[in-house]
Amino acid sequence: MPKMKTKSSAKKRFKVTGTGKVLAAQAGKRHGMIKRSNKFIRDARGTAVLSEPDQKLAKLYMPYDR
Repeated sequence: MPKMKTKSSAKKRFKVTGTGKVLAAQAGKRHGMIKRSNKFIRDARGTAVLSEPDQKLAKLYMPYDR
């Protein structure tokens, strides 16, 4: 069997932890910060664990990151 391809966009955006959870950057911080509250900006720092259905999709795109 040939090797499976990894989606380049997925490997740049997601990271799989040792326990198999998928981490991703928080959404909503690219532009329009003036209309966002300081609390939103503060809470959206760093990374977050994806929901179960989203984790399934992200793992499909990265077959060797499990």
